[in-house]
Amino acid sequence: MTRPGPPQEIRRGPPDGWLVASVLGLCGVGLVMVYSSSSVVAFERFGDAAYFLKRQLVWLALGCACMTLTSRVHYTAWRGLAPPLLAASLALLGAVLVPGVGEVAGGARRWIVVGPVSFQPVELAKFSLVLYLAHFLANRRNQVRHLVRGLLPPLTFTGVLAALVLRQPDLGSAVVLAAIAGAVLFCGGARLHHLAGVVLVATPVAAWAVLAEAYRRERILAFLDPWRDVLGSGFHIIQSLVAVASGGLAGVGLGQSRQKFFYLPEGHTDFIFAILAEELGVVGVVLVVGLYAVFVARTYRAALRAPDRYGALLAAGFGAWVAAQAVLNMGVVTGMLPVTGVPLPFVSFGGSSLVALMAASGVCLNLSQYARAPREADVFADWTASPEPGGAG
Repeated sequence: MTRPGPPQEIRRGPPDGWLVASVLGLCGVGLVMVYSSSSVVAFERFGDAAYFLKRQLVWLALGCACMTLTSRVHYTAWRGLAPPLLAASLALLGAVLVPGVGEVAGGARRWIVVGPVSFQPVELAKFSLVLYLAHFLANRRNQVRHLVRGLLPPLTFTGVLAALVLRQPDLGSAVVLAAIAGAVLFCGGARLHHLAGVVLVATPVAAWAVLAEAYRRERILAFLDPWRDVLGSGFHIIQSLVAVASGGLAGVGLGQSRQKFFYLPEGHTDFIFAILAEELGVVGVVLVVGLYAVFVARTYRAALRAPDRYGALLAAGFGAWVAAQAVLNMGVVTGMLPVTGVPLPFVSFGGSSLVALMAASGVCLNLSQYARAPREADVFADWTASPEPGGAG
């Protein structure tokens, strides 16, 4: 393993234009699809076909402001904010479970309502988990290869967050939290057999969490055979598959979806990708998947060229967040995974997810301005083994 050479002078450059373009491209697609997929429901419920579009525009403006702000804050400033943000996330995830504080919708208690605004604490939890993991592993260096000192603390915090999220219940977000932790720990140098052991231990726990609830058992059965209960547990996925299959190569045309006429539930939120596939076909799907690929590739590039280990893990964590959530959402919509409610990043209607993701994108943009020339050696491995100043986390 090659040791790093002498420190390089880091000069601030322009932000990554490709990263900006991917974020704005996904947000633009999101605005179009939110209006198209929600217009019928919005007119029926509120008498205004643009009701959800107007709200999404407000959230997008706030998200752009957050991205601009975080892109101008030096990425190392987030190290000091990691512990208080993680504590705030734990407190809010606990508060949302309290009757009278957490708002119930669709059988789940996931929202806290403050006046006319509602938000989901789990989105702050995803953001703060990335900050905490990057901070902890940057301080611990080689200790990440030790099961107790390196892996146990981050896994404990991740487990507590996931347990609180499961109580809402929100299995999809719990899976995303686990995926973020796994990706950052892997990039941070954790031993593969330790991570494999954690997966083996967590698998029966996850199976119990799924099978302990009747509605989750029904979703598993619907995933295996949706046609056994066409009008019940299988209805959602069947209607989603009808939408996807109807799109063909070029789609039925923008705004021409038939499934949005009260056939497909949650067409503007968790299942917006199905409406997109129906209206824009394979062409639209390839465009959206390509934009996600650009986003993840550029965050990984920022990680490889980051000036320090903390920045590398930060970018890797945010990239893993978007990748895991996008894959999970598209897997559910296409029937490759059991139904679970997670929004499509940057595209689905909803303010909490959009603002949190755009704030994270701003952090990656700031980091990209301090990129250094790539090295031939494995950057993550070198930083794992090399000393770095900083106190214990």
